[in-house]
Amino acid sequence: MTVLKAPIVETPILETPILREVQGNHRSPAGVHLVARDYPRGMRIDLHMHREAQLIYAAKGTMQVNTPAGRWLVPPDRAVWVPAGLEHAIDLLADIEMRTLYFDLAWLKREQRYEGLTREFVVRVSPLLNQAILALFESRNTSERTELLVRLVMLELHQAEDSATFVPLPREARCRRAAMIVLDDPTALYDIGTLAREVGTSARTLSRLFSSETQLSFKSWCQRARIAAAIHRLSTDANVSVKQLATQLGYASVPAFSAAFRQVTGRTPTEFAGKG
Repeated sequence: MTVLKAPIVETPILETPILREVQGNHRSPAGVHLVARDYPRGMRIDLHMHREAQLIYAAKGTMQVNTPAGRWLVPPDRAVWVPAGLEHAIDLLADIEMRTLYFDLAWLKREQRYEGLTREFVVRVSPLLNQAILALFESRNTSERTELLVRLVMLELHQAEDSATFVPLPREARCRRAAMIVLDDPTALYDIGTLAREVGTSARTLSRLFSSETQLSFKSWCQRARIAAAIHRLSTDANVSVKQLATQLGYASVPAFSAAFRQVTGRTPTEFAGKG
């Protein structure tokens, strides 16, 4: 009998966007491509990778960046660093004004602390970093000004690491199944014993797996997932109230929800939604 093998589906490697196709793109002498694009809410940029490293910033709107390690919620005051060759997909949770910097590896490897740029992470965008990124896209830039702004972006990037909006995904099969059950409905309150039986293990083993695979306790991981769901909802539903959201996510009170939200994002839900 002939055994048919399934075709191997490779993740596409996208070339640096062709500059002539995107109005307002530039290339600095430093080896950095600048791409400005607007995307509508609900669009998904499917799994792909680049030969260059990327700093992806949404000047407006919230996105979710998915990598093999987990899900990164990226509201407007954060940006995500994606190393070269890393598989990732992007879900646009609102209308997005995306500003992306693509870094040639030859240039990047000359950077101090290059080793810290070989994995993905989310950074909190300071007012200075925000202004430096936006200034890079001004039409009046000279090569000298662009190079200085790129240097400023890199200096700020090295000091800004912040992974609080990251929801790590475990790789171990049972633990990952449990994680996906929670992510499918993060509003529910999950008992680890019941969840463990559902995926075919014990509560003790599942608890140990969550700690070793995600570096978070099961309780902390579930809270991170709930806050990620809250960010998603606040980004996509302008009419939802903080009180409604707190109740739906299983928090005992609005203050308890606000405290948990602030612990992860640095802002209250009201501040995040721009209603304060």
